[in-house]
Amino acid sequence: MKKLSLRAAGADEGERLDRFIAARGGISRGEARRALDRGGVFLSGKRCKTASRAVRAGDRVEVHLEEAGRAPAAAAALDRSRLLYADEALAAFDKPAGVPSQPTLTSDRGHLPELAAQLLGGPVLPVHRLDRETSGAVVLARTREAAAALSLAFREGTAAKRYLALCARAPSPPEGRIDLPLGPDPRRPGRRMVLPSGEPAVTGWRTLAVGPSGEAAVEARPETGRTHQIRVHLAHLGAPLLGDARYGGPRRLLELAVPRVMLHALRLELPHPLTGAPLRFEAPLPADLLAVARALGIELASLASK
Repeated sequence: MKKLSLRAAGADEGERLDRFIAARGGISRGEARRALDRGGVFLSGKRCKTASRAVRAGDRVEVHLEEAGRAPAAAAALDRSRLLYADEALAAFDKPAGVPSQPTLTSDRGHLPELAAQLLGGPVLPVHRLDRETSGAVVLARTREAAAALSLAFREGTAAKRYLALCARAPSPPEGRIDLPLGPDPRRPGRRMVLPSGEPAVTGWRTLAVGPSGEAAVEARPETGRTHQIRVHLAHLGAPLLGDARYGGPRRLLELAVPRVMLHALRLELPHPLTGAPLRFEAPLPADLLAVARALGIELASLASK
């Protein structure tokens, strides 16, 4: 994958981002728009998908471009069993843990849109994301019209999400709704925290089961889509996720090694972007989550359907 590293000068002040990329990067505006749609543009280190965003002098812009005329670098193929649904407008997948939802500054290849496009035989556009270590249900758009409608559904909260988490302790209280804004932790880059000046963030939660040693299976229902939202909110409730060292969750329990952050997007419900018909996608519980739960004395199979 080809990269462009650009810096805006005084003469670029106020220019649209897509036009700036095209002019300074020596590519067509269509290529710039495709990179933006794919989530492959980073403005001063933050992903930006808004073509009309005004550039300011001093801005750093990094663009990840797909190289024409060359086969992409080898990446682990997505098994067809991961495809939950597909039509002409969208496709839903059960994302494996470890696969990024979009291109990142450190990951050019092997992200979900690329693997999904290989499986479907055509391009797809990301409209929401799961953290790299989170598994489960993700929807991708197959047209720009569908992408706009799906993105709106996530922004307006008409997409209902249900997650299953394994936590080091049960949250206190055992169920409820937490409404606390989140923002970047100024002392620890890459970490989020409850911050009064942050973005609104709301999560419903319910404790499903508590194991003999106090670990718990928890259902989380985020009403907003902030970075690390479930992880931060549950940690704030005294229930950090197993495997989530960033927010205080243990990576090992006695002889049990926790392979990743124990979070799975179990169910996703949203209106079809073209017809408005209700859609519901469910991703089966992954083997690693089941294995950790079983070792803790928690039976997940019966809980997932409650």
